[in-house]
This record gives sequence, structure tokens and C-alpha cells, in this order.
Amino acid sequence: MDPRERLIVALDVEHLHEAEELVEKLADSADIFKVGIAPFTAFGPGLLDVLGEKGKKVFLDLKVHDIPNTVLNAAYQAARKNVFMMNFHCLGGKAMMEAAVKGAEKAGEEGRRKPLLLGVTVLTSMDGEGLRETGIGASVEDTVLKFASMAKEAGLNGVVASAREAKKIKEKLGEGFVIVTPGIRPEWAAKGDQKRVLSPKEAIKEGADYIVVGRPIIKADDPAAAAEKIIEEMEG
Repeated sequence: MDPRERLIVALDVEHLHEAEELVEKLADSADIFKVGIAPFTAFGPGLLDVLGEKGKKVFLDLKVHDIPNTVLNAAYQAARKNVFMMNFHCLGGKAMMEAAVKGAEKAGEEGRRKPLLLGVTVLTSMDGEGLRETGIGASVEDTVLKFASMAKEAGLNGVVASAREAKKIKEKLGEGFVIVTPGIRPEWAAKGDQKRVLSPKEAIKEGADYIVVGRPIIKADDPAAAAEKIIEEMEG
């Protein structure tokens, strides 16, 4: 896969015009943009339409976690919006994730493209101590592998996971199981609130199919130059 096809830019901005300007500036560097909970709440589904009109793909990052019927409808509506990928919390259980698959398939029967469906394993802002606070006593790695296995059994296409667990996931579930890795920080960028992080080059080497980058690009004085630098790191 071409490195430009692997890069997902997180549109974590406060104003719609900022998102539109970033998409314009990154037109030649990125094809996939992540719309998370904050921008989706602020700007609504209209942002998805803006990205579609510009020929860009959408990673709808709402981390859906609800009862199966609600999740089925969420997946169905997202597929009708032609999103490229979307995610669901593995903590919701196998039945919930199976409902997501049914929702996407329902839209597919209407002629819509089925999005890549991903399970969220353990947030990259969490470490072992944070996981134990939730009542999960297993290690981060064991928990990620358990959730990833459950996601595959439910019919999801892959997971969102730290690049630190990517290699083990590929070994256990196969090369075709998609891994999207947030918490990517180039060597020249600050870690911020992320804990389980790797560089773009390390993430690809470990088995990540896609990397999500936000602040190092969108907060840069020259976002396009920052994106190109990250692409070069992946190629390296």
C-alpha cells in the first residue's frame, strides 16, 4: 500500500472552516480524514458531505458502544453516508459487534458500499494501571488480543489498537485483519496525553495498515509539510 493511502489525518478542530482549510491544504498528502466525536458533535454529518464532495474518505470515529439494535442502526446510517471506515467499542461485546455487521450489510443490500468495521481495543492513552482501574486485571497486551479475537469472530474487518500490539495481532489473526493505529508521534513531535505510542516508521514495521495522526499535522505551521514528512518516515 502506498504510504499516502495509509495516512489518516484527525480533524480535531474547533471550527468548520478550520476543517475545510485543512482538507484543502492536505489535498495532495492525505486521502482519509478522521471525524471524531468532538467535530461530529460540533458540525454534524454535514462535515461528512464536505469530505465526500472533495473526494476524500471518512473514518467515522465515534467509538459506538450501545445495545445491539442501536448499534445496528448506527452502522446502517453510517454506511448510507458512504463512510470508508467506522469503529465500535469491543467492550460492548460480541453480540453488539455482530449487530454492527448486520447494519452495514443492510445498507449494502441497498447498493451502498460496506465500510470497514473496526473494534476499539484499548485506548492508547491507557496503560496497565489505567486498565486495572476499569476492573480488567489482565495485561494490556492480553486484553487487546482478546478483544481483537472477539472482533474477528463477530465479523469485523479489523481493530483500532496501538502499534505496540500490532505485530501480535497480525500473528494471531492474519495479515488480512486490518489494524488502524492512533497515538502515532513522529520523533520531532510531543507525545501529549498518549502513552503507548510509536513513530510512523515503527508502526508500519510492526504491522499497522493505517496510522492516525492529529496534532503533529493540524497544529503545524505548515500542515502539508508535516504530512509529507510523516509520509517520508513511513517510506523510510
